[in-house]
Amino acid sequence: MATNNTFRDVYVSAKDGLKLHVREYGPRVTDTPAVVCLPGMARTAHDFHPLAELLANDPQQPHRVICVDYRGRGLSDWDPDWTHYNPLIEIDDLQQVLAALGIPKAIFVGTSRGGLIVLGLVTVAPELIHAVVFNDIGPVVEPQGLVRIRGYLGKLPKPANFADAVAILKSYQDAQFPTLGQEDWEGLAHGTWHEIDGELKLAYDPALKNTLEGLDLTAAVPPLWPMFESLKDLPVLVMRGEKSDILRPETLAEMQARHDKLETVLVADQGHTPVMSHPDVSQPIVSFINRIGRTGAAAHTPREDE
Repeated sequence: MATNNTFRDVYVSAKDGLKLHVREYGPRVTDTPAVVCLPGMARTAHDFHPLAELLANDPQQPHRVICVDYRGRGLSDWDPDWTHYNPLIEIDDLQQVLAALGIPKAIFVGTSRGGLIVLGLVTVAPELIHAVVFNDIGPVVEPQGLVRIRGYLGKLPKPANFADAVAILKSYQDAQFPTLGQEDWEGLAHGTWHEIDGELKLAYDPALKNTLEGLDLTAAVPPLWPMFESLKDLPVLVMRGEKSDILRPETLAEMQARHDKLETVLVADQGHTPVMSHPDVSQPIVSFINRIGRTGAAAHTPREDE
């Protein structure tokens, strides 16, 4: 386990022996459930760094925060079989991570694919879920958004440096994020590429693109309403980017109709997905987690190295 001044790098073995990486922030023992952050399809634990620091360093209620790199992303091992980049295996990987870190129940923050993984988790291990924050995702995923993502996933030009990386991201996503500041764009760039031996390389396995290449994205993706309705008795917050092409306003309205206590936040001038470095995104999530975390804490099971 490696450490830096704000988080610890922890590695866990998946069932097939693949090495999975997570960032762990804050105290290992708390009076509230751990917060588990799950990134988007080709994103990494890095995306949650601003949110994780806020939660872990809260003077009144410091949280234990776990930010996950799925297999093939971030510092986790790449899988030699790209077909293993699928939510069913990633749900099982997540369960291995939670068991290894002694987390019996958590507040999940799921961005895009991360939210879909939570919806899958509720069908196999609902006891793990204390509350959920969905970041621009719901039971209905719009195919036109997936078409846009397929257009650049694993196909981005190789940047010469991080300034070039920011320019590349803007060329693909500026319409989704017309008002992001330079610092926000730089954060996105550092979550998209890693600097290795003086070169910038994608922070995910380019073979991930194969998972979308063979899909018919002209057809509607099957909705996941039964999974969502299983959360009706739990605290749920939904963040929606005003310009999102993945989570439609109609889907959000239907989510509200099916969950009496659903809380929602509309993030102005942002698309898919609202970025955690922006206060309009991070602050509502921190407020929600601090409030619902007090309503009942999960017992803590120490890890072997504690």
